[in-house]
Amino acid sequence: MLTYLLFDLALPENQPAGAAQTTPVYDLLRFLPIGYLLSVAIELPILYFFLPSRISKALRIFAGFWLTACSYPFVGLIFPLIFFGYSRAVYLLAAETFAPVAECLIFWLAIAGKINLSSRDLFVSFAIITLANLCSFAIGEVFNAFGWFGYF
Repeated sequence: MLTYLLFDLALPENQPAGAAQTTPVYDLLRFLPIGYLLSVAIELPILYFFLPSRISKALRIFAGFWLTACSYPFVGLIFPLIFFGYSRAVYLLAAETFAPVAECLIFWLAIAGKINLSSRDLFVSFAIITLANLCSFAIGEVFNAFGWFGYF
């Protein structure tokens, strides 16, 4: 099963002849750029308008693209493979906990230390990064509920 899941592009036995050849990995890879751009479209405005004013506008825009670029491949590709066969709730708990924690850590290591944010500004930044991720998650769940992409 794992071999099929990761590498086999042949039609599964229960897939009708003439159907598009696909695997879960292919579907995840195909959706990855779409999911990334949707996440950035949701998270970037929140980061841009609500991160502390001490963070330059250019750095806010950079953070909007970069933080998502660092976490989204795990949420959109790695975690679905790790939690294949588990309930969606288990996947969501792991992925949606990982994303804001990882992004806050990356922000702290790569950005906050370079511009000497105060403890208060750092806390606010972490809260805003978490809020942006929650908004992205919520809108993604709406998309999923309506089957707008059909990948989940």
